[in-house]
Amino acid sequence: MTASYSSSPNLHKVLLKKGEFIDVARGGRVVPYKIYYPAEHNLDKVPVIIWSHGFGGNRDGAAFLSRFLAGQGYAVVQPTHIGTDSSLWEGKPGHPWDILKDYKVPRAVTLDRFRDIPFVLDQLPGWAAENPDVPALDFARIGMSGHSFGALTTQVMAGQMIPDLQDRLISLHEPRFKAGIAYSPVAVGSVIEDTGASAQEVYGSIAMPLLHMTGTEDFSPIGGEPYEHRLVVYESSGHPEKYLLVKEGGDHMVYNGTRGKLEANPLRAQHEETIKAVSLAFWNAYLKDDERAREWLSAAPEIHKDG
Repeated sequence: MTASYSSSPNLHKVLLKKGEFIDVARGGRVVPYKIYYPAEHNLDKVPVIIWSHGFGGNRDGAAFLSRFLAGQGYAVVQPTHIGTDSSLWEGKPGHPWDILKDYKVPRAVTLDRFRDIPFVLDQLPGWAAENPDVPALDFARIGMSGHSFGALTTQVMAGQMIPDLQDRLISLHEPRFKAGIAYSPVAVGSVIEDTGASAQEVYGSIAMPLLHMTGTEDFSPIGGEPYEHRLVVYESSGHPEKYLLVKEGGDHMVYNGTRGKLEANPLRAQHEETIKAVSLAFWNAYLKDDERAREWLSAAPEIHKDG
């Protein structure tokens, strides 16, 4: 980018904890998690960011970004969504992408993934109380983010409509989130086909500020449309504050920090720095009320902004 918001080293040492939350109300559903946080426990309350992994991923993805954000004074919570996670391919012959291409996710499993997010939010105050060595978490300042399937999860938490098991459009909007980042947004053409809804009916209900991030080579390795298809979410979002960054040469897996079968991208290091800088500016603007960050987002020529 022409002017980086911040590429400074971490301000804080970063620690992490792993564990599992058990959702008794959903038959004992297990939600493994990893939480990155600043090591200094005497900080003022730190904002919380949820990161939702993509299809076939898990809580261990996107470490380059989550460690960076934790070093800048955020707690980053990364759940694993059982049923759309790496257990679908781990220990099986063949490349993970080839296995995932042949798997159709049942809608009930997708809905379970979405419902993991409010469940995790419900568990965090108790978790924080049980971990006094962690800085106090600010539950009035929570952001939602995710990559690919995790971006769709972010869109749904923001208010995008989705079909239930009877093809009726429903909302799982989570009002505890103040803002969100969708890395590789997902346009749900199948939802529109199944329900007969318009794009405006599906995306127009998005009710919080969203940053949409993609790249000109952002096509899913397990199949999908070119990156222009991802722009539909930004174009149809109903919230007046929305941002779009399209990275020239940016591919799908850079957000997760993995390559799989993709060839080495000579722009990867540059793109990772851009992802970190723009993400930090957005979170500082919306979770820390940093006016300088808002001004930078509005002035950066590479970022399209409405609102």
